[in-house]
Amino acid sequence: MIDKLADQVDVFKVGSQLFTSCGPAAVRFIEARGKKVFLDLKFHDIPNTVAQAVSSAVSLSVALERSMDINNRTPPSMRGLFMYTLHTCGGLDMMKAAVEAGAKTAQEIGVTRPLAVGVTVLTSEAKRDNILPLVLERALLAQKAGLDGVVASCHEAKFLRKEFGKDFVIVTPGIRPAGADKQDQERVATPQEAVKSGSDYLVVGRPIVQAQDPYLAAKSILQEIEKS
Repeated sequence: MIDKLADQVDVFKVGSQLFTSCGPAAVRFIEARGKKVFLDLKFHDIPNTVAQAVSSAVSLSVALERSMDINNRTPPSMRGLFMYTLHTCGGLDMMKAAVEAGAKTAQEIGVTRPLAVGVTVLTSEAKRDNILPLVLERALLAQKAGLDGVVASCHEAKFLRKEFGKDFVIVTPGIRPAGADKQDQERVATPQEAVKSGSDYLVVGRPIVQAQDPYLAAKSILQEIEKS
């Protein structure tokens, strides 16, 4: 999939399914191909445990050479995670501990500090009246904890952008091209709708991965974004 999408996609997500199957090798493999990694493991535990997990995650590229062809040891252009997720419902102390641990480890091993984004409400949850206030409340907590931004659906993105400004990172999953089946997602949006709402990064999985031609699917989505 990386080979097919190399000239269309710069950031590849490693979620719980892939990480459980392949572990750190998945992250190192992507970095060895010169691509950025979005580690979507949604850390949520007591502050000390999450801090140590984030520190370990930031350190994943230390043994990057093990995943590279022995005859091609050219250092990749990107070392270290690009972005990772944690649950905002873990609380202020947990998020602060994660951010501090990530920044400290990145400095110690000489990589760029990854973006830390907090999951607010999963896009698989159905629409209800209290979702927007809940997302805004959790986003405020994330900002106070020092996170770079949040993960939220397109339906909340425009309110987040208005409330937290242009530098607050908004990652939007549940992206479905116009006319596509929403599958198990409830609060979905087209790529164009998400960008217009203020989203910075769009998470697109099955519409590309399960497409008959993933390359053309990705290209079509990028073209739709460019029309925004």
